[in-house]
Amino acid sequence: MEGYASLFDGHLSTVWSAPNYCYRCGNSASILEVRPDGERFFNVFQAAPENERDGPTHQAQQNAGGKLPEYFL
Repeated sequence: MEGYASLFDGHLSTVWSAPNYCYRCGNSASILEVRPDGERFFNVFQAAPENERDGPTHQAQQNAGGKLPEYFL
């Protein structure tokens, strides 16, 4: 949920690059920056809010030919 995890005393890091995965998980995302001296910095960010043009509701509407599926009503 935090966008990244450091494991095994910092020898392994995982980075999640999809904030609010599928508009339903509420997770953060991050980018790992590794500096020349080996210092690591996680740049964490939240998802942009769903908008009318790009969100899943709009995509479902386009797929249904402009008509919302019953589960959106």
